[in-house]
Amino acid sequence: MTTTSRAAHPHTVRPRSDRSLRSTIRAYFLLTKPRVMELLLVSTVPVMFLAAGGLPNLWLVLATVVGGAMSAGSAASFNMYLDRDIDVHMHRTENRPLVTGAVSPRGALVFSWTLAVVSTIWLTVFTNWLAAALSAFAIFFYVVIYTMLLKRRTEQNIVWGGIAGCFPVLIGWAAVTGSLDWPPFVLFAVIFLWTPPHYWPLSMKYKDDYNDVDVPMLGVTRSAAQVGMQVILYAWATIVCSLLLIPVAQMGLVYSVSAVVFGGWFLYEAHVLYARAVRDAAPKPMRVFHASITYLTLLFLAVAVDPLLPF
Repeated sequence: MTTTSRAAHPHTVRPRSDRSLRSTIRAYFLLTKPRVMELLLVSTVPVMFLAAGGLPNLWLVLATVVGGAMSAGSAASFNMYLDRDIDVHMHRTENRPLVTGAVSPRGALVFSWTLAVVSTIWLTVFTNWLAAALSAFAIFFYVVIYTMLLKRRTEQNIVWGGIAGCFPVLIGWAAVTGSLDWPPFVLFAVIFLWTPPHYWPLSMKYKDDYNDVDVPMLGVTRSAAQVGMQVILYAWATIVCSLLLIPVAQMGLVYSVSAVVFGGWFLYEAHVLYARAVRDAAPKPMRVFHASITYLTLLFLAVAVDPLLPF
């Protein structure tokens, strides 16, 4: 009877273990902060189009994306491992795998190192040594400089720590050309200047969380109006820097119009945030946070499309 029952219902025992396996895989995947990873890759691929002056080798694009994803995932996983003591006290991070126990600290550390080593070897083999070296340094910068040294010590943590997120443009360019030039450094500066007005509104939204764990994000240490002013200043600097790419890389109409139009919209949202903060109204910082993501995505889409068109 028992044998017949199992034959008639072959999945009565297996789904629980399958769900366990799926949940474990999902937990490790979440260690890589996939949404952050997506944003980093958005800046990598368009630069490869720019470096190639058109359509790059698609295998090279795939190899760079895979290596870059592993590299970014490694940095994010290290970050979660090192921040697990404060993540447990913050509403924004209370469901992360190391907080819930879905992944053990040892498992996360092994996973982080594995991704770091494999991504470096992968990029060395399938792209070139320069791209691999830049990737390895980006991991080091995010983990050591930002997470370990800056994050809990200074309100300027995200300004300098954000440098790690600028490296994908250098990696993408290096993967295509084997060298570096001024255009990727201009885009490096764009992302560097964009990071504070992207992240500081988030620090306003979750200022109580950061305050509870003594992380001096600007949203904790300054008033909403002061943060809003800083967002405006960095947003303006971002737009001005994005326009420098036009003469430096001889960009065409698509990029030029996109940089002005999308940049103007981003500036508008930054000014609205400040105006509401000054009036002591609810500043709605997440509007700027989401607008910043859309702005950067559209700007880099223009970077990819522009070399494909004759004007």
